[in-house]
Amino acid sequence: MLHFRFSTVLKELFEATLKRPSIGSRQTWLPTRHCCFGASSIDARAVSPQLKVLHAAVHRPSVRTAPFAAPFRSYCTKTEGAAVELDDQLKKDGASDKRRNAGILPSLEDLLFYTVAEGQETMPAHKFLTALKATGLRSGDPRLKECMETLKETLKNTSDGVTLDRHLFKKCVQSNIVLLTQAFRKKFVIPDFQSFSSHIDELYESAKNLSGGQVADYIPQLARFSPDLWAVSLCTVDGQRHTVGDTKVPFCLQSCVKPLKYAVAVHDHGTEYVHSFIGKEPSGLRFNKLFLNEDDKPHNPMVNAGAIVCTSLIKQGAGNAEKFDYVMNFLKKMAGNEYVGFSNATFQSERESGDRNFAIGYYLKEKKCFPEGTDMTSVLDFYFQLCSIEVTCESASVMAATLANGGICPITGERVLSPEAVRNTLSLMHSCGMYDFSGQFAFHVGLPAKSGVSGGILLVVPNVMGIMCWSPPLDKLGNSVRGIQFCTDLVELFNFHNYDNLRHFAKKHDPRREGGDQRQHSFGPMDYESLQQELALKAPLWKKVSPTESHQDSSTTVVYRMDNASK
Repeated sequence: MLHFRFSTVLKELFEATLKRPSIGSRQTWLPTRHCCFGASSIDARAVSPQLKVLHAAVHRPSVRTAPFAAPFRSYCTKTEGAAVELDDQLKKDGASDKRRNAGILPSLEDLLFYTVAEGQETMPAHKFLTALKATGLRSGDPRLKECMETLKETLKNTSDGVTLDRHLFKKCVQSNIVLLTQAFRKKFVIPDFQSFSSHIDELYESAKNLSGGQVADYIPQLARFSPDLWAVSLCTVDGQRHTVGDTKVPFCLQSCVKPLKYAVAVHDHGTEYVHSFIGKEPSGLRFNKLFLNEDDKPHNPMVNAGAIVCTSLIKQGAGNAEKFDYVMNFLKKMAGNEYVGFSNATFQSERESGDRNFAIGYYLKEKKCFPEGTDMTSVLDFYFQLCSIEVTCESASVMAATLANGGICPITGERVLSPEAVRNTLSLMHSCGMYDFSGQFAFHVGLPAKSGVSGGILLVVPNVMGIMCWSPPLDKLGNSVRGIQFCTDLVELFNFHNYDNLRHFAKKHDPRREGGDQRQHSFGPMDYESLQQELALKAPLWKKVSPTESHQDSSTTVVYRMDNASK
């Protein structure tokens, strides 16, 4: 049995293994995610077929002459404007395997094991789970379901029910090795997630001390919530999760559902059709005013008049029961199948106290704002139902992260909304999402957001994360007092404001960078060769065997094997 005494060497080798470009390929290796704010990113979930091939490549059968599997080879993934022939690459690798006898490099699973076990030959399972949590991933993540089920079954058959050796560990993680490798190599959008989470906790505690505001009481069910409730949940576009406070308490979305149903309408009908009924401009008036623009349309979908018309565009011709199930299905997919419920008591209260909304409905009907044949009273019932949909901070943060991720749910990898729908939704949230405070919020925070009278603020940091803040006490404009403070403090600390990425701008903390250094976005052949040379100097126990010349790109790939003297 080989004994690894140099944990630092292992970690460096671990990173070098994945960064190595494919032999015989003209294309350079790109990591699965760009972490440059404001730029388009490569999404691992958007290229799932390629990842499956990548995953298969990790576990290709090979003749083993040493206790290590054949080395892992990184492959180019499909990017916009660049076609990648992975099948051809795998054929080339078949020939390369003959040149690379087993034992040259450890497998990804072995490297992961010795990195987490810190060179030991066994480790307790909880050590792996603790290390996993530090990356931001949860053991209940749907993407890790197979890994966690295998781990549970494996521990049942061990002598102490706790300890894993290298072979048992490999059996558990091999089904999710690509995701786990990215997590432990700190290649997620927030590399140092523990440090970032501690900052979030500090911002939470700071806002918790605020005592101003009043709980909404025009709907009896809302008035029953304690003013002391306060919760913040976040989910990154890579599925990293953090929650603090009363994050499991269900509450109604209220106006936070407006951007979500608008996104559903645009997803189904497209921008042109939806905005033939609704405008795009901030109204400059209270959200519940009986007022239309000069074209006799509601100003935007984030005020009540626009949201009522938007409701009439969903699943036209169907009954309210079918419409409701249709929207609930969308929201559950956006939430990664986490909690989405319904409060019938709130719905009844909404309908009984909704005189203003009925007045708006009749005004819209008079101005012929609805599609032809629309039953206005039925639309209002559906409108009240959607406002009464329940979420928790945790499930709502995944919804926000789906918007931040371009319509793909981070924890399931499923595309829920079209890119067009997401772009439109974020644009309107940015300009109209915070009632009469929208201009100031855009100025100071600079991020798309939507508030509701239940005390929620749905905040989106595009390409980075979604956040849900919830605390029932509201200010005079109908926004959560603690939520506004948290969002303001967040942007003062981190460079999340839409214009914080301008050149020569004042420096703030950037959690998307590791250790304050700019993260690499791509690695060419020369980058990799330099990395190998550096690794060889730092790791004398790895002995250079032979360079392999690539006939297509003239790049040199250096392979290593364990020196016999170290066995």
